[in-house]
Amino acid sequence: MKIVPATKDMLSIIVDIVQTTIDEIYPKYYPIGAVAFFKELHSDNNIFSDIANGYVYYLSDNDRAVGTVTIKENHILRLFVLREFQHKGYGQKILDFAEKKIEKEYSDIEIDASFPAKHIYLNRGYIDIEYNKILTDNGDYLCYDVMNKVI
Repeated sequence: MKIVPATKDMLSIIVDIVQTTIDEIYPKYYPIGAVAFFKELHSDNNIFSDIANGYVYYLSDNDRAVGTVTIKENHILRLFVLREFQHKGYGQKILDFAEKKIEKEYSDIEIDASFPAKHIYLNRGYIDIEYNKILTDNGDYLCYDVMNKVI
């Protein structure tokens, strides 16, 4: 297993990890308008920009795509693990990596927690600091919490 900085030529792999995970997991937790909002938020252009700025990391195991995480300053964003690799420790590995990277420069970590992952962050010592809701298409709402962990 390895985690490396994503390069521009990995764009399609990163987009596939993100979009596939959204398609397979998020409709179980969010209404259609919120899922569409997630997909647009994590568009090719947004991911490409983050790769170009050195914010995106790629997790693979035996040359198979597993997951990705985006780290901007002390904020963990876009942490996705493909469904077939969930509940096997990969999410923990990529979150450990992100936290250790942030700990080198910051005294706290922030993360936008989706419903499917919130329990993971609570178990790792994150606390809720802000509740957000965004009106999306179809009159649907995207609700999420900003969480913080003091290092």
